[in-house]
Amino acid sequence: MLDETRTLRTAAPAPSSSAASLASAAPQPTARRSVWTTRFVVVGIVLAALNLRPAITSLGALLEEARVGLHMSGSVAGVLTSVPPLCFAVFGVAAPRLARRFGPGAVVCAGMAAITVGLLVRPFAGGTAGFLAASALALMGIAVSNVLMPVIVKRYFPDRVGSMTGLYSMALALGTSLAAAATVPVTQALGGSWRVGLAVWAAVAAVAVLPWIAVVRDRDRARPSAAAAAAEDVPAPRMTRSPTAWALGCFFGLQATGAYITMGWMPQIFRDAGVSASTAGVLLAVTMVMGVPLAFVIPRLASRMKNQGPIVIALGVCGLAGYLGLLLAPVAGAWLWALLLGVSNCAFPLALTMIGMRSRTGAGVVRLSAFAQSTGYLLSIPGPLLVGVLYQHSGGWTLPLGLMAGLLVPQMIVGVMAGRDRTIEDETRVRD
Repeated sequence: MLDETRTLRTAAPAPSSSAASLASAAPQPTARRSVWTTRFVVVGIVLAALNLRPAITSLGALLEEARVGLHMSGSVAGVLTSVPPLCFAVFGVAAPRLARRFGPGAVVCAGMAAITVGLLVRPFAGGTAGFLAASALALMGIAVSNVLMPVIVKRYFPDRVGSMTGLYSMALALGTSLAAAATVPVTQALGGSWRVGLAVWAAVAAVAVLPWIAVVRDRDRARPSAAAAAAEDVPAPRMTRSPTAWALGCFFGLQATGAYITMGWMPQIFRDAGVSASTAGVLLAVTMVMGVPLAFVIPRLASRMKNQGPIVIALGVCGLAGYLGLLLAPVAGAWLWALLLGVSNCAFPLALTMIGMRSRTGAGVVRLSAFAQSTGYLLSIPGPLLVGVLYQHSGGWTLPLGLMAGLLVPQMIVGVMAGRDRTIEDETRVRD
């Protein structure tokens, strides 16, 4: 990958042998320049993470108004809700090549700019086709940034993968829940226009561009050492030959399936059980908010463990308990089930942490991140649709909840496999 400024401090080896430090590849710029670059990267990571979900959750809050305003059919609206994981899978594949050509910081900067333009244009595009095209532009920016965030963390903070991934995951969860909760009130405060309510999130994305401009401008001021160049020239292992890469991709896909099912269907489950619509919405908010503190705690804990399998099992058991509770006593234990499912959904930051720990090199991390996320998002597409089909044809939630609980079993199996203390380089070297 292209040379970008890293931290000045020599990184200590990570606690796990799988999270080997890249500090030996660090260039040696002046202290002041390195400190300021590091600060810009930290701010950039937080602001980028805040902008990786509002394009989706803000639209969910105003989907009915947008559908009516654009004269969009119900089927087209249904397709629109399935577009995000498809775009994440398709566009995420391009991230490694772009990162090698321009550097990961420059690609993330361009991704934030694409989100800004897409969010600003789509409410005023004038028709369904324009709306979908602008949405795809924003989702393209999200997709490449999704893939490269673990790479940025590994590149600049090789000795703090867990804490920085936790910070990034916490910011992502905060942005997700903030957009879901604030879009409607902000729309009403700005005059009630759904177009303005959607476009306002472009301003937040525009702010995220600024620190990455500073990082990219500083890129050419610090040239990598010979050790850095050698490290970057090491060929990235082939993902398809690594069992750990496949396990991570399946784990990522199954946890994403559970998250999209929860976001899309949990309020309806509670409403069908007799819970009011407003309370059902609050219960969903509780589930999503759980990701804010736990997204910071879980990566820090995971990075200190050689094997992350116990965390995978603990999260899976929480999910099984939550789904069983929804089946047997959806009203009586509603708040407890919402909390348990919120804990279970924190498999996402765990997956990101394991991506950063399962490769020794930056080149390996970018390839692994792209492979795991693209494979995972492709696997996640059918889940919410299948739940809807089962719900419609069975007339109840017994079969859908059985499916949701059943998917947690393979999720725990592949998660334990992905959490083993090994790297993709070790596996591909053995096979070579």
